[in-house]
Amino acid sequence: MHHLLDVFESTVARQPESSAACDQSLMLNYGQFRAVAMGLARQIAEQSRGPRVGILAPTSAAGAAAIFACWYAGKTPVPLNFLLAPEELVKILRDAEIDLLVTIDKFAPSAQKTGLPLLLLNGKTLVPGEVERPAAAASDVGVFLYTSGTSGAPKGVMLSFGNILGNAQAGIEHARITPDQVFCSVLPQFHSFGFTTMTVLPLTLGATVWYLPRFSPVGVVETIRERRVTIFMAIPSMYAAIANMKQADPEALASIKLAVSGGEPLPMSVFERMRERFGVTIYEGYGMTESSPCVTFNLPERHRPGSVGSALPGIDVYAVDEQGQRLAADQTGEIVMRGHCVMQGYHNQPELSAETVRDGALLSGDMGHVDADGFVHITGRKKEMIIVGGDNVFPGEIEAVLSTHPAVAECAVVGVSDEVRGELPVGFVILREGQTADANELRSFCRDRLAGFKVPRDVYLRDDLPRSATGKILKRELKP
Repeated sequence: MHHLLDVFESTVARQPESSAACDQSLMLNYGQFRAVAMGLARQIAEQSRGPRVGILAPTSAAGAAAIFACWYAGKTPVPLNFLLAPEELVKILRDAEIDLLVTIDKFAPSAQKTGLPLLLLNGKTLVPGEVERPAAAASDVGVFLYTSGTSGAPKGVMLSFGNILGNAQAGIEHARITPDQVFCSVLPQFHSFGFTTMTVLPLTLGATVWYLPRFSPVGVVETIRERRVTIFMAIPSMYAAIANMKQADPEALASIKLAVSGGEPLPMSVFERMRERFGVTIYEGYGMTESSPCVTFNLPERHRPGSVGSALPGIDVYAVDEQGQRLAADQTGEIVMRGHCVMQGYHNQPELSAETVRDGALLSGDMGHVDADGFVHITGRKKEMIIVGGDNVFPGEIEAVLSTHPAVAECAVVGVSDEVRGELPVGFVILREGQTADANELRSFCRDRLAGFKVPRDVYLRDDLPRSATGKILKRELKP
């Protein structure tokens, strides 16, 4: 397999004047994008001595350039969630042994609290340059993408250049995407969905991608209409917000040729509403950070309602029983995948890596089946993970915070359905004898220590919680 940068260099040589990465403040063609990435790479190489560099930036052309700059400098980029609280961010910076933080002026005050030197993405640093590219192999780790763990500790998913490029090229082949397409991306580049499908895929292909730093349904619709966007990928809650706009031109999304949904289950009501209002059919897909991330998605010519589509080229998806044996078509078990998409492991967590990837097969933790025609159907989750607007939230992480409140004796967190965000966490708490606290106080306590999307929507005070014979809390029986 060619190295990702070799593919990108070929694209630049073929079409240097074609539009590449664009946003409201920066519009770069392929020649300019390469030059700016090289200029940043020179500065990164001068300021960083470690193997990894953190990137704290919104979805943007500059953010994309920073990712490529790390690669040109021989560094592994670590895109960071700018919604995280400082305490959470520092855990990741320490785990990844980051010695330089690439960020924007707006984030500088909070970024300075990490104590790391900063390289600000602005007019002074986004300048053309040249740097000697270090040698790299497709098997080398190309990115760390952090996702929360059940214990509250962050997990650094290590994806190789082969993982990233293989997934991007498989997506291109699966959907027959051509370089003349125009993408619109509101997905964060610290998320695998936004990183691979909306940054690496279009920029190695030679397409144009318009980045929006934050999601707003009006902003998305206006961009799609004005820029004649043909490919849009988002999470269901974003599609729901677009579908529920009070005023929108029915023809505003007429240029869309492919709309893909991922990150969480797509409600049928959203699917139908988008088709009724805009004539846009959403094609649902499936994946996870550990799978680079895309594993399956439906296509206009190969679509099965109720499924998450068929596997991308080079990926084998199937269900297994409790003993790990492959199941026949239509039999429900844990969804497993093999192929170029399987991660290299979790940074500094060999035991968890071995539990998740066994003999080259990635265990998803999701339950479902594959039908006789190869379409994958997800029926539930083996794990306790809650998906809030496309972000993974684990109950143990919130429970670890709640349990440190002086009035809390025991607690449990579960996910509940939400029409806008898909799911939201709620907490159940037993107070210590003689102590007092109300739901607002406990939610405020969490808000000071967790990212906003992890804060429980409600906290319910209970005298006791349902338990098994061994005293374990039975979360499946917890109801608001």
